Amino acid sequence: MDKQQAQDQINALKEVLNQYGYEYYVLDSPSVPDSVYDEKLRELRDLEAEFPEFLTDDSPTQRIGGAPLDAFKKVQHNIPMMSLGNAFNEEDLRDFVRRASQGTDEPVSFVCELKIDGLAVSLTYENGKFVRGATRGDGTTGEDITSNLRTIRSIPLSIKLNETLEVRGEAYMPHQSFLSLNESRLANEEEPFANPRNAAAGSLRQLDPKIAAERNLDVFLYGVGEWNTSTITTHSERLEKLKELGFKTNSEWKKCSNIEEILEFIEYWTTERPNLSYEIDGIVIKVDNLEQQEALGFTAKSPRWAIAYKFPAEEAITTLVDIELSVGRTGVITPTAILEPVKIAGSTVGRASLHNEDLIREQDIRIGDTVVIKKAGDIIPKVVRAVVEKRTGEEKEFEMPNECPACGSEVVRLEGEVAIRCINPNCPAQLMEGLIHFSSRNAMNIDGLGEKVVIQLFQEKLIHTIADLYRLDREELLRLERMGEKSVDNLLRAIETSKENSLEKLLFGLGIRFIGAKAAKTLATEFETMEKLQRATFDELVAVDEIGEKMADSVVQYFSEEKVIDLLAELAALNLNMEYKGPKKAEQGSDSIFAGKTVVLTGKMETYTRNEAKELIESMGGSVTGSVSKKTDILVAGEDAGSKYDKAKKLEITIWDEQQLKEAIEG
Repeated sequence: MDKQQAQDQINALKEVLNQYGYEYYVLDSPSVPDSVYDEKLRELRDLEAEFPEFLTDDSPTQRIGGAPLDAFKKVQHNIPMMSLGNAFNEEDLRDFVRRASQGTDEPVSFVCELKIDGLAVSLTYENGKFVRGATRGDGTTGEDITSNLRTIRSIPLSIKLNETLEVRGEAYMPHQSFLSLNESRLANEEEPFANPRNAAAGSLRQLDPKIAAERNLDVFLYGVGEWNTSTITTHSERLEKLKELGFKTNSEWKKCSNIEEILEFIEYWTTERPNLSYEIDGIVIKVDNLEQQEALGFTAKSPRWAIAYKFPAEEAITTLVDIELSVGRTGVITPTAILEPVKIAGSTVGRASLHNEDLIREQDIRIGDTVVIKKAGDIIPKVVRAVVEKRTGEEKEFEMPNECPACGSEVVRLEGEVAIRCINPNCPAQLMEGLIHFSSRNAMNIDGLGEKVVIQLFQEKLIHTIADLYRLDREELLRLERMGEKSVDNLLRAIETSKENSLEKLLFGLGIRFIGAKAAKTLATEFETMEKLQRATFDELVAVDEIGEKMADSVVQYFSEEKVIDLLAELAALNLNMEYKGPKKAEQGSDSIFAGKTVVLTGKMETYTRNEAKELIESMGGSVTGSVSKKTDILVAGEDAGSKYDKAKKLEITIWDEQQLKEAIEG
């Protein structure tokens, strides 16, 4: 394939992939299955690797990339991103409509939009290319989060508009993404996010864009900053134009000509908001005509032509019937409020979080109390306070037990912790939770071995330890309820397949205290085999980046326990893989010419594919990046090296040919 053919094919693939992405992420109406998209993307990635001179920033392959940042740069907003004034009731809304109508000569119409509960962002396009994304900040100065915003698939990397355009909107985390993220954080013994807004804001302020990419964020665009368009005269036309350009706008907006229609819109969404797949915390009302907006102008803090109606807090009052205790896999005993069922935010709630004993004491919450509950982020129910004035004297103060509710063993409260724990290693509740964790998606990912199946197997005494999973008998499983031949065969196949998992999956599945999925990967990469990790000393562990003293101490203590040594021996005898299967940790010794070096690969090579060369360089302590900068140490130039070669020459960077790369790797 010659260069012209390659360029034409790359452009065609980019166009079709952008269309597929728009259908999937913006219209929510994919025209092809995922496998077709993935195949086209692989084809484009291979062509770009072979012809890197045609690789552009707006390519669908460039959503995620670049090394983690040290800090975010500041961005000045040429047109301030002002906040909106708030309305909390009908009187406030009527005042706003009256002021807007009195401020102009012509009749005023309005646009009502859903107020997305996320993080305000600004996206700048120059000559059709997405060049910068920023947070609102203080309205005048924000932070450059371009790398993180590029990971949001509904944000187009290019548009058909050859002029400067700054478009503004709200980045948010859908409910499903929020639930999955918190599930993962809890599995890693990390603090869950309180609500989707905090989760979205935290994700967009990650210095590593790969983390932001894993969070599955989305965006709605609703306005502009800089844009010289004389043909558009209303906000509603602007929304339609943004949609036409390929931006994701929220379709649930409505033109209203008077306060009654505005109130009707608000009433409808106050009832319907629980049925949305994302969070809203109010309704935004804007004057539709842009000339009228200009005539109304601004106060020092906000526009006079728009206001945000804020929904009242979703709270409900009910009776706390009892406090139930549950035991987690680490032995932590957690109190949960059992409530008289009550409807809140569109769903019936019968249980709510009480977190820990200290919180119950602080808030003086008693069994039998009338309590106020709310949904944190409208998702997780929690008890806010007791209504003390409604007490009858029949309420009972709650006492945390001295014994584990699952096994009867003595419980302890470790120094510096609020949690009370059962420390019996044979506690059935802990064992069962440990088995559920072991088979979960982020651990051994055993398909078909969900929570209900684990509980059934445990209660039928077919499993007691992790090793028992790998000794399950087909005939015994077939005798169980709801276990047909097909489901049993699939389960046994999934269990057998899990034996081949890389070491980090097994490490995380073992449930070592303080060792989440990320720490498990770090340890697996560093020590490479279970045997080496078992022998690792405290000093060797804390010498590893990102492994702190508490983690190191927990690992040493875990591997010193006799029952753990026996379990690992059992698992090895059952043929579970005990080695790390990912890219090996970079050698940092002085004998590696790549140790600590930043390398860029460009042009066509014959000896290695681009990925092979990258893996080999990284295995010898180097890092491979996609662009030439002052931080680049070596440029490896194959045939038709192109602009990267010219830039490296200009910056006086060391340039190798393919033969020199081969000699360095083989040497």
